[in-house]
Amino acid sequence: MNIQTKTEAFTLQRRKAGGGTAPLAQWGFANETDRLTDVLLGSPRFLRHMATSSLSRKHLRENPCNIQVAQAQHKDLVAAYEHFGVKVHMVEPEPELPMQVYTRDSSVMTPYGAIITAMSQFWRRGENYAAIRNYESLGIPIYDMVTAGTFEGGDFNVIEEGCVLIGCGGARTQEEGARQVASWFEAEGWEVRLAFIDEYYVHIDLMVVPVAPKLTAVCLACTEPGIVDWLRAKGHEIIDVPFQDTMALGCNFMSLGGDRVIAPKTSQALIGQLKARGFEVAEVDMSEISKTGGGIHCMAQALKREA
Repeated sequence: MNIQTKTEAFTLQRRKAGGGTAPLAQWGFANETDRLTDVLLGSPRFLRHMATSSLSRKHLRENPCNIQVAQAQHKDLVAAYEHFGVKVHMVEPEPELPMQVYTRDSSVMTPYGAIITAMSQFWRRGENYAAIRNYESLGIPIYDMVTAGTFEGGDFNVIEEGCVLIGCGGARTQEEGARQVASWFEAEGWEVRLAFIDEYYVHIDLMVVPVAPKLTAVCLACTEPGIVDWLRAKGHEIIDVPFQDTMALGCNFMSLGGDRVIAPKTSQALIGQLKARGFEVAEVDMSEISKTGGGIHCMAQALKREA
């Protein structure tokens, strides 16, 4: 493969063994709070409500997702990104991939290129192969591919430049996969913290998501106190998101940088805290599509941010 960007050829393994991989010139980001310019979203065209998590199973039993309403809500989400001037890159939908709307999981964008993850559930594993095609078409090199165990993108959380929080719940991200990814970034000189979470919570981005430099939203009721202490020791102010809101994906939002956020409309405690701090918040109704198990952060892969 030799698709060219302005800087280098597409490759399936850009990572340098032992570290020292150069950051990309045209893509990637230093942190998750700089200004978002490009985002990868998945189409809900073939969305199906499946038993992917405790949350999705509960809704599947009691009040299954109305797919047409969910698709309309996703259009509103796309419009919110476009309103803020973010270029939206859409994944080509495939009927065999019913959960492809959740682009956070099948890959992880980094300063050095994209990581192709290793999905846990068999009906989602094809998303990894689709992700490779997507990055090839965009001309974004692959940093590396997870091979040691399962690992999903919702468990890779860049807290600040050169510092990543990696979740490990066992069911979706296994310790072996988490430690493989951790070793890569330690070799690049990053600070890495592993967070061992209960599998009920699925991914670390259910409960911990950066908002702005040194400002992080955290569900204190379900986040390990050691993680909270670690964040505070690094100088982070914590916005506590209530447990009930968190279980409804209320802590699963997207920071666009420049004091702008896209958040689920139902997360009023968080939205109130953000507005009190002067943030511009796009409130999007995600109540139907989130029945399938994920929120706004789960549905987005940041491709490029600029300081």
